[in-house]
Amino acid sequence: MRIGDVDLGRRPVMLAPMEDVTDQSFRLICKELGADMTYSEFVSADALIRNIAATTRKLSIHDAERPTAIQIYGREVGPMVEAARMVEQAHPDILDINFGCPVKKVAGKGAGAGMLRDIPKMLEITREVVKAVRIPVTVKTRLGWDHESKIIVDLAEQLQDCGIQALTVHGRTRSQMYNGEADWEMIGKVKANPRLKIPVIGNGDITTPERLVEAFDRYGVDGVMVGRAAIGNPWIFSDMKQTLLYGEVRDPLSVSAKFDILRRQIDESIDRIDEYRGILHIRRHLAVSSLFKGIPFFRETRIRMLRAETKQELFDIIADVEENIYNKGPE
Repeated sequence: MRIGDVDLGRRPVMLAPMEDVTDQSFRLICKELGADMTYSEFVSADALIRNIAATTRKLSIHDAERPTAIQIYGREVGPMVEAARMVEQAHPDILDINFGCPVKKVAGKGAGAGMLRDIPKMLEITREVVKAVRIPVTVKTRLGWDHESKIIVDLAEQLQDCGIQALTVHGRTRSQMYNGEADWEMIGKVKANPRLKIPVIGNGDITTPERLVEAFDRYGVDGVMVGRAAIGNPWIFSDMKQTLLYGEVRDPLSVSAKFDILRRQIDESIDRIDEYRGILHIRRHLAVSSLFKGIPFFRETRIRMLRAETKQELFDIIADVEENIYNKGPE
């Protein structure tokens, strides 16, 4: 699969853009574990052109994580074009436009998935951003605003005509948010459209290597994007890539190696910000990690993690689970 000059190989598996999740540290870890491409957190066009420090920091890219995309969102043509030009100066491999975020503070203001209620403006923004930069431009969006307006098959053609070089489809409407099941049949219809020539990337409910294989084999997508299933479980990319290559996970990471990855995430989150805010950021990764699910007294353990205020507290919790539950043995 190619996006412009970016060759992602056959059946690429990508880390989805997620706000407050896909910082540089997490992207690098996922890349090391097999992700073929990574995406930044959401970059607000309005905040970027106002030089808000927290937003401009999101443009930082490490060469080791390439190929990577920076994703921007906004609701007006001018700021989106100006932000796109600023993003290009950060030298990402790809610029992605977010027309899919469903949360109220984004979609409710007309950006993200809110653009699904104003298709003419969505297309205008897309055309102007494509014209403004030299790097490949892609789009991520949803099936439609609600169940009565699943317009993605026709919309995909319109976006292609604007000049985008790949399209990611999350298999839910905006009104679904993240509830219910992703509609992969609809994603398959987008891919099966003979008039669509650009790569189609599917997204939604890819939580296991088996579901990944089904996405490729049954629905024919060119690439698959993994989002929430990677939070707290970045090794999912290793399992998925091995399954694609060999039909099974031949060399799973040991429990000890997985705990080491969590410790690394804690350290790097603190180093990037500070101890207090770094811990606030990383606790959500820990609280949903598969390493803690199913263990005795998980609820109590999860509460301890969410209340932890120091690095040592988190390390002690991890050590306690590793020693007393897993006994430091291999899976």
